[in-house]
Amino acid sequence: MERIVVAGAGSIGCFVGGLLAAVGHDVVLLGRARVLDEIRAQGLGLSDFGGLDLSVDVDQLELSEDPTCLKDATLVLLTVKTGATSSMASEIAAHAPADVTVVSLQNGREAIEALRAGLPGRDVRAGMVPFNVVPVGLGRYHRATSGDIVIEAGPGDLAQLLNVAHLAVTESDWIEAIQWGKLLINLNNAVNAVSGLPLQAQLLDRAWRRLMADQMAEGLAVLKAAGIPEQSTAPVPSRLIPFILRLPTPLFRRVAARMIAIDAEARTSMAYDLAAGRQTEIDALQGTIVALGQAHGVPTPICAHVAALIAQAKPGVGLSPDDLRP
Repeated sequence: MERIVVAGAGSIGCFVGGLLAAVGHDVVLLGRARVLDEIRAQGLGLSDFGGLDLSVDVDQLELSEDPTCLKDATLVLLTVKTGATSSMASEIAAHAPADVTVVSLQNGREAIEALRAGLPGRDVRAGMVPFNVVPVGLGRYHRATSGDIVIEAGPGDLAQLLNVAHLAVTESDWIEAIQWGKLLINLNNAVNAVSGLPLQAQLLDRAWRRLMADQMAEGLAVLKAAGIPEQSTAPVPSRLIPFILRLPTPLFRRVAARMIAIDAEARTSMAYDLAAGRQTEIDALQGTIVALGQAHGVPTPICAHVAALIAQAKPGVGLSPDDLRP
């Protein structure tokens, strides 16, 4: 049987690992005591906006704060924040078997590059998680948006292994383009975080959508100048999303019904990071676009201004769209 270690089990890791354990996979959640102690005391609860309500008993999985649990892993799912990738790669290199497959379920392109640098010669694959998971407390995690996980194609059939009830996983030969497409969407993570609004309310406000559209247009212009292909994670091409976002709200509701079919209280992960005083992934998102823009002579004023706001010790919440424009 495959032994799956979820390295850096936070919201995404606990949700994905819990679903895998619920169907009988041998799963280890490697994480921080503050996360695992709740699960030890309460069990692991999983829910989503579509009606999922699942309890995973503690004896259905293994919980560990010790990276030596990697020694018997046949598959590692990496779910740490981008900034912790290099240190976790070192733990994998030190403790995991040389033939272990490592799949990054992280945001942006920076994480997979750091992971490959830390694990040269290993089977390291990129991945893209489209949905948002939020911690509810007491060992419970709630998936607030939809979408299927995509992982980089390679030897074996990882998609078949990971494709279980309530968790759809596919493989792709174009994972880099998919990751860039997801990065463009994730530029809204920071905008949502400082808006103080749930995602659905933000999306139904045309002023916020216009800001989102203008910011995404910056990203698209940068990728075009850099010659970087991207593949949309939405049902429409990325180049059409700014146009759709700018539509009047009644028309937007009809055209983008799937986009707003999310939990009414869903917020981006960066909103929770800011609230908890944790380091954000702004450098892997807006920071990446700004740096590419500078390298190719493409201005990115909105992305740069948003990045600067998030970098402040207390960036503020409840800002207006005009506050995020330079």
